[in-house]
Amino acid sequence: MPKPSSPALIPGGVNSPARAFGAVGGTPLFIDRAEAQYLYDLDGHKYLDFIGSWGPMILGHCHPKVVEATTAALRRGTSYGAPCEAESQLAELVIDAVPSIEMVRFVSSGTEAAMSALRLARGFTGRDIVVKFAGCYHGHVDSLLVAAGSAALTLGVPNSPGVTAGTVKDTVVLPYNDPQKLADLFAAKGDQIAGVMLEPVAGNMGLVVPTAEFRKALRDLTHKHGALLIYDEVMTGFRLSYGGAQQLLGDTPDVTALGKIIGGGYPVGAYGGRKDVMAKVMPAGPVFQAGTLSGNPVAMAAGIATLKELKHNPPYARLDAMSAVIAAGLTAACQERNIPHQLNRVGSMWTLFFTDTPVTDLETAKTSDTDRFARFFWAMMDRGVYLPCSQFEAAFTCGALTDADVAATVNAAKESVAVLGERPA
Repeated sequence: MPKPSSPALIPGGVNSPARAFGAVGGTPLFIDRAEAQYLYDLDGHKYLDFIGSWGPMILGHCHPKVVEATTAALRRGTSYGAPCEAESQLAELVIDAVPSIEMVRFVSSGTEAAMSALRLARGFTGRDIVVKFAGCYHGHVDSLLVAAGSAALTLGVPNSPGVTAGTVKDTVVLPYNDPQKLADLFAAKGDQIAGVMLEPVAGNMGLVVPTAEFRKALRDLTHKHGALLIYDEVMTGFRLSYGGAQQLLGDTPDVTALGKIIGGGYPVGAYGGRKDVMAKVMPAGPVFQAGTLSGNPVAMAAGIATLKELKHNPPYARLDAMSAVIAAGLTAACQERNIPHQLNRVGSMWTLFFTDTPVTDLETAKTSDTDRFARFFWAMMDRGVYLPCSQFEAAFTCGALTDADVAATVNAAKESVAVLGERPA
């Protein structure tokens, strides 16, 4: 039997480059199962999980209510290719939770959500240019795979072969947190810009927090020039608060892309926004978007169970408190050893950067010592703590963690930081 990591079976041995350990070296762990706050690898080792499937497992793995709901849905059939009641139930929950969403359309991934939101912006405005920000990742959409974060940044190839010059000619890339460059662009091309898309709290160049000035410029300029403001909340939606980053920040985008949590661990995405904008989506309007597995009944059931739990038993205050303890512990460990660092955190998302430069955009994120991060990653792994395998990915705290788990994580960080001066064997 071939080894599970064999690149003879799967390109690079993985189904997403973010899993390849390319930034930290070594062989990726293959996971056998997950439960609550833990991952278990094929060798039976147990790890505290700070990836959470890159965000959606906010309640922890195999939450009983989610398992119960999906098991019941499975017995009624796995896919219909036709409307089902669960779609409307989940839509009602999303619209009730997210302040700016008046109508929503489900898809099967965050990439589909971003791609569809982009097409909608162009279809609604009749314009071509879309603005994105260096280091923000919106899935592997051709026209957005320029100056991308996530694995594209980690592997050093932010522009992928196969993406043609024609595909990206109407994509303008600006620095994150730079309101002046945004204003300059709108002054020059405001009547040609269909939309501005960004992660309202960036998680794909590591955790980067938007400034109030930047957020105000985004809303004011798009409104003034008739462009759509698109928030990619695939990571932050239902993660930073029940209404996402926009509720936490008090922002009102025109269109929002969602994913991750709204599927409760299943492949789900969505995009939604103002009624007049969403009315342009076919069959209500002329902008085409379709998908056989969109609104899949099992995924809808998982999403409904997850959002109901988040609504009725909100974990956000506790997640924030636990994350604050972890952040303080990481900071103290680095300060004790005089190791240059920055700790960026919003709620249950956080990143420890190994740099003495405040991280506010892609260029400052890239000042990080990635070799040091790799040694830290493996030291934490040796102590049973599974962090994202890249300096340029945010970590996620889950609600299944206990106070003892938090203390163990801080202690592991102290021990791991202590060995950072040593060269790897």
